[in-house]
Amino acid sequence: MTRRATFADSADLIRVRQLQQWIFMASVLLRNATRLARYLKSNRITAKTSNERYVMTSRARLEKVLEELQRNPYYDKYAQKIAKLQQTSPEEFLQRVEQQEKKIHEKQVRHVIAKPSKSATFSFLKNMRSSWSQTIKRHYVKDSSQNKYITTPIFYVNAGPHIGHLYSAVLADAIVRYNNMLGHQTFFTTGTDEHGNKIKAAAATANLPNLEYCTRISQQFREMCDRFEVDYSRFIRTTEKQHCDAVYHFWKRLEERGHIYLGKYSGWYCVSDEAFLCDTELMEQRDSTGKVIKVSAESGNIVEWTEEENYKFRLSAFQNDLKYWLKDENTVRPALYHKTLSQWINEGTCLQDLSITRIRNKVPWAIPSPCNESHSIYVWLDALINYLTVLGYPNESYKELWPPTIQIIGKDILKFHGIYWPAFLIAAGLEPPKTLLCHAHWTVDHKKMSKSKGNVISPFEAANDYSEEGLRYFILREAVPQNDANYSSTKIVNILNSELADTLGNLVNRCVGKAVNPSKEFPNPARYWNILQSQVADETRESLKSVGRKARESYEEYNLHHVVDAVMNMLHCANKMVAYHEPWQLRKQVDNADSIEELKAVISLALESSRIGALILYPIIPRLSSNLLDFLNIPKENRTWANTAPEFFNNNNLIERHIEHNNLLLFKKIRSQ
Repeated sequence: MTRRATFADSADLIRVRQLQQWIFMASVLLRNATRLARYLKSNRITAKTSNERYVMTSRARLEKVLEELQRNPYYDKYAQKIAKLQQTSPEEFLQRVEQQEKKIHEKQVRHVIAKPSKSATFSFLKNMRSSWSQTIKRHYVKDSSQNKYITTPIFYVNAGPHIGHLYSAVLADAIVRYNNMLGHQTFFTTGTDEHGNKIKAAAATANLPNLEYCTRISQQFREMCDRFEVDYSRFIRTTEKQHCDAVYHFWKRLEERGHIYLGKYSGWYCVSDEAFLCDTELMEQRDSTGKVIKVSAESGNIVEWTEEENYKFRLSAFQNDLKYWLKDENTVRPALYHKTLSQWINEGTCLQDLSITRIRNKVPWAIPSPCNESHSIYVWLDALINYLTVLGYPNESYKELWPPTIQIIGKDILKFHGIYWPAFLIAAGLEPPKTLLCHAHWTVDHKKMSKSKGNVISPFEAANDYSEEGLRYFILREAVPQNDANYSSTKIVNILNSELADTLGNLVNRCVGKAVNPSKEFPNPARYWNILQSQVADETRESLKSVGRKARESYEEYNLHHVVDAVMNMLHCANKMVAYHEPWQLRKQVDNADSIEELKAVISLALESSRIGALILYPIIPRLSSNLLDFLNIPKENRTWANTAPEFFNNNNLIERHIEHNNLLLFKKIRSQ
C-alpha cells in the first residue's frame, strides 16, 4: 500500500519538507527530470536566485548524495511537478525555493526534536547538508568593489610586438589610469604566452633554444610596455614555474569534478593558429595549384583533418551556463561582439567537447599533462590560466581580486575568452570575468598587416618618428573598438600636429609667453570666472562645465576617441576665446585697470581649460599630461577625476598660482616626410 503524503508527527513532516528543499536545489538548472542523470555524470550542480546566479561545484560526495536522492521513495512524486514548474514559470520556481527554505527554518525553530529518527530513508539528509555547506559559491553580480582587476591578453612570442599589441596594452593602461583617478585600487597584468609549435618553429629559425628565444622576445614586449608608459602591476611569462604549478592545480580541479575524460578527437585543426575549429569557422579557397582547400575564416591559415586520442573537456555541458553569463549585455563589449558570441553559443556549433591535450611528440614545447606525460596540455588552456597565476592561485589570496573586472582582448581570440575561458572557470567553481572588452584589428593604409606584405608596424620604429606619447595618442584617438582601425603615416602627422602641437600646445604658449604673461601668473579661476562677457567666453565656460561629464561617460563606455573629441571641442572654444580677446593687445594697456582685469580673466580661463584638458587626457597621454600639470604647478593630490570640474565651483580657493618659469615645449611639431 502506497504511503500517503500526510503525516501525524512533525518530525516526518520536517523531513519531507527537507526532501522537497533539496529536490528544488538539485533541479534548478534542469529543464526536465531526465537532465539529472547528465548532472550526475558531470558531478556538477548549479543554483540561482532571483537577483544572483550562484555557481555551485560540489565536493566528491555529491554524486553519491544525488544518487541517494534519486532513489528516495518520494522523488518520483515531486520531480515531475518541479521540472514542469521550472520550465513554465522559472521566476515562481525560484521564489518557491526561497519560501521553502524560510518555512523549513521556521519549522525547525518551533519543533525541537529530542530524538531524531534514524530512518535509513532520510539518513542522507544530514550528509547532504554538510556537503552542501562546504560548496564553493560564486555569484554573477555587478561590481561594487573599489578593487579593479584589469588584464591585457598575454602576447604570443612567435614574433616581436606590432601596433596591434601596443593598442591592447595602452587601451588597458588608459582604463586602469582612469579608474585610479576615480579612487579605485587597481591590479593590472600583462605578459607573454610562450608554449606551442609556432614558438618552437620560430626558435629553430632563430637558431636558439626554445627558452632562450622566448626570453628574448618576451623582453621586447616588456620593453614595449615600459617605453609606452604601460604601468602594469605584474608581467607574467607562461614558462614560469609558478604558472606551471597553477596549471597543474587547475587541471586537477577540473579532473576531480568529472569534467575531463579520455576520448577520440576527429575534426579540423589549424597548426598555424594552434586552434581546433568547427565547420562554421572554415571557408574554402583555391591554393596556387588550383586545388580547393579549407582554411580558417578568421586567419586564412590552412586547416587539416586530425584524428587522435586526447583528453577532452566537457564543454558541451556548459551551454546554459554560458547563456546565463551573457544575459547581462555588459558581459561582452561592444554590443557587436556580445551579439556574435551569443549567436555562437545559442547555435552550439562551437560547443563540442574540447580536446585539451595533444600527443606530446606532436607538441613537445608545452606543459605535460599531469595525468599522462605522453600528452601535452593544450596551449590555450595553459595560456588562459595566467589570469589566475598572477593573483597567486592556488593560494587563497587570489580570491581578493577575483573575478577580473575587465579583460581586454582582440576579436581574433573572442572564442577562447568568451566560450572556453568562462566554461573552464564555471567548471572549476570560479566566477567568470565581469566584462570582456573586445577590440578590432589594425590595418596599414587599409591593408591587412602581414609579414609577407612587409607592412607590419613596429611600435619602436614608429615611436622614433612620432614619439611614444604621440603614437599612444594616435592609436587611442583613432581606434574604435568595434571597427578595424587604419594606420596611416599621413594621418598621424596631421592629427598630432593639429591637436597636440596646435590646439593644446599653442593654447598654453599664447598665455605664458613673456609678451602676455611675464610674471608667469595663473590667475585664480574662481575669482575671474565671470569677468569676460563675450559669447565665446560663455561658450568656453559652458564647455568647461560639461566636458568632465561627457568624458566620463565615454570612458565608462570604453570610447576613448569620444573622450578626445570632448576635450578637443573644449580646447577649440578656449582658443577662439583667446583669439577674440587678444591678450597680447590687452597687455599693452598697462594703465587701464579694466584691460588688465580682462587680460587676467583670459589667461585664467585659457589655463583652466588646459588644466582640465590635461587631467582628462591623462589616462591617454600620461607623460605629456603630467608635464603640463607640473608646468601649471598643479599639486599631485589635485589630479583626481573630481578635479576635472572647473575651479570656479570651489569659491573658497582664492590662492593665486604661478607657473614654472622654464619654457614648455609640450609637443614638437612633426615635419611631413
